[in-house]
Parts: sequence; C-alpha cells; structure tokens
Amino acid sequence: MIFRTLGKSKLQVSAVGLGCMGLSHAYGAPADKEDIMTLLANAVDMGCTFFDTAEIYGTPDNPHLNEEMVGEALVPYRNKVVIATKFGIRFDHPELPGNHPLIPDSRPEVIRAAVEGSLRRLRTDHIDLYYQHRIDKNVEPEEVADTMAALIREGKILHWGISDTTEDYLRRAHRVCPVAAVQNRYSMMARRHESLFPVCKELGVGFVAFSPLANGVLSECYNTESKFDAQTDYRAVMPQYQKDSFEKNKCLFEMIEQLAMEKHATPAQVSLAWMMSKKPWIVPIPGTRCLCRLKENIGAADICFSQDEVVAIDKALSSMEISDVFGGSRIVDKAQ
Repeated sequence: MIFRTLGKSKLQVSAVGLGCMGLSHAYGAPADKEDIMTLLANAVDMGCTFFDTAEIYGTPDNPHLNEEMVGEALVPYRNKVVIATKFGIRFDHPELPGNHPLIPDSRPEVIRAAVEGSLRRLRTDHIDLYYQHRIDKNVEPEEVADTMAALIREGKILHWGISDTTEDYLRRAHRVCPVAAVQNRYSMMARRHESLFPVCKELGVGFVAFSPLANGVLSECYNTESKFDAQTDYRAVMPQYQKDSFEKNKCLFEMIEQLAMEKHATPAQVSLAWMMSKKPWIVPIPGTRCLCRLKENIGAADICFSQDEVVAIDKALSSMEISDVFGGSRIVDKAQ
C-alpha cells in the first residue's frame, strides 16, 4: 500500500481508506456483524490503515452501531490503524424511513459528551482524526476550534477536521486550531469542492473525499434495472440512480470505460486514481461490503494519471452532460 500525509498534520494514512458508513447505514439493512469483522480484518491485511466512521451511522434501534462494530473489529490492530469519527449532527425523526434530514449541534458541551461516547464505543483512549460532521451556524467556528484544541491538549483526540466545510469557515477555524483535513463530497460527478484545493494547499490541509464513486454509480455495477429498498437505502431516491440519469451519463461512462481499458483497470479504479493523481494530499474513502470490491478499491493506489491526462479528463468532464448527483441530506435548523 502507498501512504499519504494529510497536509502539514504529519498524519499518515493509506492512500485509499475505507468509508464504513454503508456497513450499517443508508445502504440497506446493516451487514452481518461477523462479515464486517472479517472485512475490516482483511482491509488491514491488504494495507488499508484509514477507517472512517461516525457516531450516527447506525439504525433507529441502535444509532451508534457503526462505531461499536468498527471499534470491536479494529481492537487487535489499534496501533496499526488511523480511526476517524465525527460529531455534531443528529437525525430529525430517525424512526421514519428513507433519507433523514440532519440537525447540526456543535455546542461545546455536546462535543464533549460525543467524544466520550465515541471513545467508549471505539474501545480506544484516543481518536486519531475527529471531524465536525456538519457546520452548525449557531456556533462560531472559533468556538468549535477552541474545543478541539482543548481535546487535543487532553489527549482525547490527536487531530481534527471539518466535513462539508466552506473556505471561510475553514480559515476561521484553522486560525484557532490547525485543521488536519477536510472531508467533502468529491467525484467525477461532483467537483464543486475543487474550489477548496488552493486554500487546502495554502494552509496545509488534507482533503478526504467521501462518496468518491458518486455513491457507487461510477463503479458501473448498477444499471436501470437496479433496485433499492426505499425504507433503508438512500440510493432509491438519489438522482444519479434514476432511470433517465443512466442515459444522461452515457458519455461519462464511456469515457471511464475507455480509460479503464488503457490503464488495464476497472471503472472504479479509474475514478479513484484520477482524484489521487490530482493532488498528493487527496485521499478517497470509498465504502463497500464486498471483499472483492475492497481489493479493487485499494488497488487504485497503484494506478497513475499524468498531469496532462488529468487536465484532459477534467476538460472532458466540464464539457459533457452529467446528471444531477446526490448532494447530501437536508440540513434543518432547530432551536437548541
């Protein structure tokens, strides 16, 4: 496995991480626990050292299920892996089916309660990378960063980051306590956060790409006949999985297939290698439940595109028709 450093933080992680959300949340009913234990053990054996979870990636019955399973699975490898988790949101009406709106809450007392719960569930005495899951407009970034600085001094977290951030918020937070990484949605179908790249380089902040395969559609494992459970699988309503989107994305899929043939790779590997070739501090965290897909995703680290090739791909992406892509759950503001 090739390793990367997240900006100036000196936090070294495998070039491809594993996003663990889909093991228990948003992609159907939770996977079997023993299967998850086996999958994560295999990930470590393959060289993956970067595992991403969150306190809310569970079910209505057990909202913390993901952290519990990830923590249990990684106990034997704790000194070999980097565990990232998140604080700062809860679901609005989690008992209802489908995609739940998010309620941000980054008050200091909420953060402190959250970190203690995550440490317990992850079976560790420290969190390697602790993300603010979503910006809370009712709490200033300086106040959040000050809380992170205190947690770092106390040894409860080693580094912190911000998920789904903006440039202004990042700059303000970074002045108080240096940010190791941002984690934003990024893929060939969702490139709007490329505007953050200059400030990430300037500040020395890593960029962790979630949904790097556009929620799996860029793996080309799905088509117009693919079915998803509307009760438990967000893909049932994602725009890129609607029937007309497959036709709109025909040119995109054809380009990826051509690149895959040229690189002797798979479409998923092409999509991941493209973004890793753009900057040395970009780390994708694709998710999967399948051992074969895990091996495929990790193998993307061995595929390279030249800067000329990256420029040509970007130019093609900017000129072709691409369907809408899922942009994230709706944020609702409720008085604390």
